[in-house]
Amino acid sequence: MGQGSTSKPGSSSATERRLQRLGLHSPQDCVVHLPIRYEDETRLTPIGSALPGHSVQIEGVVLHNEVQLRPRRQLVAMVGDDTGRLSLRWLHFYPNQQKQVAKGRLVRIRGEVRAGFSGPEIVHPKVTAAGGPLAGALTPVYPTTDGLTQPALRKIIDRALEVADLSDTLPDTIRERLDLVPFSRAIRALHHPPPDVSANDLLEREHPAWRRIKFDELLAQQLSLARARAQRLAQKAPVLKPSDDALRAALFDRLPFGLTQAQQRVVNEIEQDLQRDFPMHRLLQGDVGSGKTVVAAIAAVHAIASGAQVAIMAPTEILAEQHLQKMVDWLEPLGIKTVWLTGSLTLKRRREALEAIASGQAQLVVGTQALIQEKVEFANLGLIILDEQHRFGVGQRLELSRKGEEAMGAMTVIPHQLNMSATPIPRTLAMTFFADLDVSVIDELPPGRQAVLTKLLADTRRTELMAHIATEVAKGRQVYWVCPLVEESEALQLQTAVDTHQQLAQTLEGMAVGLVHGRMKTAEKAQVMADFREGRVQVLVATTVIEVGVDVPNASLMVIEHAERFGLAQLHQLRGRVGRGVTQSVCVLLYQNPLSAVARQRLRAMYETSDGFEIARRDLELRGPGEFLGVRQSGVQILRFASLESDGELVEQAQALAADLLQHAPDIVDRHLARWMRGKQDFLRT
Repeated sequence: MGQGSTSKPGSSSATERRLQRLGLHSPQDCVVHLPIRYEDETRLTPIGSALPGHSVQIEGVVLHNEVQLRPRRQLVAMVGDDTGRLSLRWLHFYPNQQKQVAKGRLVRIRGEVRAGFSGPEIVHPKVTAAGGPLAGALTPVYPTTDGLTQPALRKIIDRALEVADLSDTLPDTIRERLDLVPFSRAIRALHHPPPDVSANDLLEREHPAWRRIKFDELLAQQLSLARARAQRLAQKAPVLKPSDDALRAALFDRLPFGLTQAQQRVVNEIEQDLQRDFPMHRLLQGDVGSGKTVVAAIAAVHAIASGAQVAIMAPTEILAEQHLQKMVDWLEPLGIKTVWLTGSLTLKRRREALEAIASGQAQLVVGTQALIQEKVEFANLGLIILDEQHRFGVGQRLELSRKGEEAMGAMTVIPHQLNMSATPIPRTLAMTFFADLDVSVIDELPPGRQAVLTKLLADTRRTELMAHIATEVAKGRQVYWVCPLVEESEALQLQTAVDTHQQLAQTLEGMAVGLVHGRMKTAEKAQVMADFREGRVQVLVATTVIEVGVDVPNASLMVIEHAERFGLAQLHQLRGRVGRGVTQSVCVLLYQNPLSAVARQRLRAMYETSDGFEIARRDLELRGPGEFLGVRQSGVQILRFASLESDGELVEQAQALAADLLQHAPDIVDRHLARWMRGKQDFLRT
């Protein structure tokens, strides 16, 4: 196996493609492609001792086998030994598998035992002839892809271990101070566990070998973020400094409210950034309803008054529309030309929008992912504002940043970037993934905002809820009713928004019940939302298109149907749609039993706290960091081995060492990054 190839001489291009699909382009990549679990093939378990939920290896005689046709075509066999019997089942099978379990054969079986209808069973077991020697150590199981078997992948990785550079990137003095085992010993122990190693320590990633790998990964990430920050500070950005304050003053005159102290502090931080000659990379955090949009408007006016264009990109059309309405209300009277760009525009309007953007006539552009399409060219993009930034893939954020890049001699000029999020970032996540961002937090709500009462209600009490809605509407108030799906799903058996709308319209006679969902035309959605805002619709049935950005102060009741199906951050966002007026507001989480353990934890968290940071912390525990970062859409897995929940101490040690190495040992930094961050650094720009 050569240094430039992951596969054996003469291997097929199909194997090469499969390896590349796994991100394995060289022996170095294979070395850090580590097992996801281990199978214990070192011993045999008597059938009578094989417990459900455990992976076992057994030997027994095939007592019978048959192909059953009901309830579906499947191969079923029974094996036995002196201690008991065990069923085997294949839902998909080949003729040779049927021969493997011919009656009377002595076979060795591996797989996970589960409780079947007629006693313990293994579904899709691995079957070999009995009597061969047992393995001397645990067998690694690697992440793989279709067409690449575990034995083939093991051979490729073993060859990589022979030729790859396993030298240590960390000096002995640092390793000993941090109590880390040598890299080569850690790598070899994980690929080929010694016979005496604890299977549980490997599985739980508590073995010293795993500790070394997790530390190396976190150190590489911290070094990359620090370098990304240093590179950003070395880049050029347009210096946005208005010649006078007239436009800003005019905006403040138009606003029907004053800024809170927190908003004013954040505005000052952003305006100072915009006047520097390197790109702003700031995250604006604020809980639901804290007033991030007006801060974005002030930042946009600052940039426009400095002669630059501004782009605001939102993840959904309805959220982008909300921004457009507010920006038009606040900014067009000031003479600022605003353009709307989404995928649903007619060809004529799209062409007009593109011309206005390219000529610089459009000073503010609001839209969705349509902003990053190839034909969109800005004349002078100086500021990018991303709302709910975690809902974009990192690749999408990178594309928009590149739209504003402009060559100026040998230097590339990059636009300033403001990322907004109503999902507060937990501390460990901020330390690891957002170390390159400057963070501003709006940590107070505008005057008059009240905490929303949260109530949990089983679906069986729907009639009571209908009566309560009728009472609220009779008092002149309005209601949201949120459904999770637009179409009927037989698998989930959830009610559709359309069906719910019909039921509510029949039950709540004399009330105007509106419907809005993601498949409606933009004009239809806009009309329904306008009717709801103006009070012509009392009850609005909606899918999660109203999750963010909608502001109707008279809406005091939020019902979330099948709340057990929503994520925690999404539930918190939806709850924030009410509580915007003077009336005490209520959010009812309507759930259907039985609840899964995760759903029960989510609903309990919603009931117990309205603190966005606490919600975010619990959400991180339940779902992991992918949702916060917007990396799931990109296919880039930034942390493979370390866990933010359990490795906080390693994060802090890695952060401290990264700062020291960057200052005193750049050669170590280069070697470490070459091993761990191959091809990923560019994503840290976002």
